[in-house]
Amino acid sequence: MIVVKAGGRALAQNLDNIAKSIAKRASEGMRIIFVHGGGDLVSEYERRMGIEPKFVVSPQGIRSRYTDEAELEVFVMVMAGKLNKEIVSRLQRYGANAIGISGADGGFLKAERKKKIVIVDERGRARAIPGGYTGRIIEVNASVAENLLNSFQVLVVAPIALGTEYELLNIDADQAAAKISMGIKAEKLLILTDVEGVIVDGGVLGSISVDEAEKLQPKIGTGMNRKVMMCCEAVRSGVEEAIISTGLIDDPLEALEREIGTRIKT
Repeated sequence: MIVVKAGGRALAQNLDNIAKSIAKRASEGMRIIFVHGGGDLVSEYERRMGIEPKFVVSPQGIRSRYTDEAELEVFVMVMAGKLNKEIVSRLQRYGANAIGISGADGGFLKAERKKKIVIVDERGRARAIPGGYTGRIIEVNASVAENLLNSFQVLVVAPIALGTEYELLNIDADQAAAKISMGIKAEKLLILTDVEGVIVDGGVLGSISVDEAEKLQPKIGTGMNRKVMMCCEAVRSGVEEAIISTGLIDDPLEALEREIGTRIKT
């Protein structure tokens, strides 16, 4: 069982090759859960609807989408609807029997809504604001994935969770991939990005331990640090190996078999 996550530029620019790469492994018997991001597409459709996307930065330097009620509606429509089904259809085209769900379906992902979040404002000051409709995953119902993967080769998951009050919540796709890999006891977690791996001092890190990865956090850019944090959490929780690698090559899942990208182990 493998969990693969892709979003951003990798998904927008190379969906065909990502789908072919997944379908190839599925045909060889690998069971795959594919978690997708797609925030750029959400932003595009928000602007079409006259909604300006909002982003906030945490004191740790992590940039994330701020999801109010209007933004949540677009997020759910694009992620669970348009994008999720486009990915499913592409996988079907290349021979993988795929099914797409959101994390809310079947109660697969349950999350706690963030009542308050701390951000750094335009003056550089830390302050608390209402949390909006974002959540932190607190439970993964592994039986949902197991049951679906008994009938389908690939499960495609949109990063939406069911809140404790049964509201829909936007969840970070890297967090979703890591938590799913932990919940289903996956062998590997592969996060595909638009760079070759974790870059420190101008070079791509090869194989590093969780302890080494955590010590290097201050040197890792803001777009990558959340991915590294989630990979470390997954490995500490029993996932054999987490890999951060490029999703822009012809066969991105090669990173599971070849020494490319950054591998994080115990």
